[in-house]
Amino acid sequence: MKKPIFAAVLFFASSLAFSAGETSTFDAKAAERFAKLALACVGKEYPNKISHVLNSDTDVAAPHKLTPAFYGCYDWHSSVHGHWLLVRLLRTFPDASFAAAARDALGKSLTAENLKREAAYIRGEGRASFERPYGLAWLLQLCAELREWDDEQAREMSANLRPLEDAAVERLKNWLPKLSHPVRIGEHDQTAFGLGLILDYAHSTKNDSFAKLLTDSAKKFFLSDKDCPLNYEPSGEDFLSPCLGEADVMRRVLSQDEFAKWLKEFLPQIPTSASANWLQPVVSPDPSDPKLAHLDGLNLSRAWMLEGIASALPQDDLRQHGLSAAASAHRRAGLAAVTGAHYEGGHWLGSFAVYLTTRRGTEKSQAPNPNNQTTSQAGRSK
Repeated sequence: MKKPIFAAVLFFASSLAFSAGETSTFDAKAAERFAKLALACVGKEYPNKISHVLNSDTDVAAPHKLTPAFYGCYDWHSSVHGHWLLVRLLRTFPDASFAAAARDALGKSLTAENLKREAAYIRGEGRASFERPYGLAWLLQLCAELREWDDEQAREMSANLRPLEDAAVERLKNWLPKLSHPVRIGEHDQTAFGLGLILDYAHSTKNDSFAKLLTDSAKKFFLSDKDCPLNYEPSGEDFLSPCLGEADVMRRVLSQDEFAKWLKEFLPQIPTSASANWLQPVVSPDPSDPKLAHLDGLNLSRAWMLEGIASALPQDDLRQHGLSAAASAHRRAGLAAVTGAHYEGGHWLGSFAVYLTTRRGTEKSQAPNPNNQTTSQAGRSK
């Protein structure tokens, strides 16, 4: 845990950098703060919360022995998206002050040997549900980010990741046809969130058959849904919105007209005025509690989901006003909470902040945009 005075400085920096909300520019100085959070945890083995099936005494081992690439950042999925954060920021700010340290950290983790052992681990007996779908979704985001980056080290790391990438895709292809009902919670097992990230990977890598499976699955689960009870949210440990998560994946699989019509029936409470008081940011009652700290992440994920939903609507759709106002409020609240004061939140909130501020989920092209500029149709699948 960082000292209180350092936390206060970080909080002030975050408020200063993002006080302008939507109009602020995400620059290298702001990115450095998030990069430092990831650099502080990708090699930090303890504390560690593992989800590990033991088949015998020989499976009792330290995290770095079990999963030698992704053993830091408290748990496997946070380590994966901590590495994604570093790649994303390197692509966006290749000459930033943190670039050398980020490249070094990535090079130590993403070796061919480490990733072969990671692939063997997830293929192990009794691990069919390991990190499914949340951790595997972030893993594929990491793979996509590296593939899109025109960089020699990125190409090497991408090749090293291939055995684990292939294992993840195979695991998901086998699982989705058997999933009879979606999981509609606000934590890791949420089906809608996982489908959204994985679908973006499939489009990025031009894996058309995989994209079709994902698209068909989303429609099977969600196309007939109506009147989502947004007023029931959040649950006390949510870091994802079940209602917004569902809308955020459906804007990826429907045409603009189809989505606009579907959304009216699914979330009829979206207002047409920016002044409407319809969805307010939340406050974590204890950011030092690993579960209660989830609410700080909920503000961040709500912000990017609201932006994603708005991006898929026609420019003259009056719901844009209510969606954009709510997104701005959640963005400000979410970014101000990414202080690093408590490891319970600091080990993962930076990744959510970078996903939001670089608009990874709504960029039309796959090139990072440090100035947060996007078109109204960004991110919508054709």
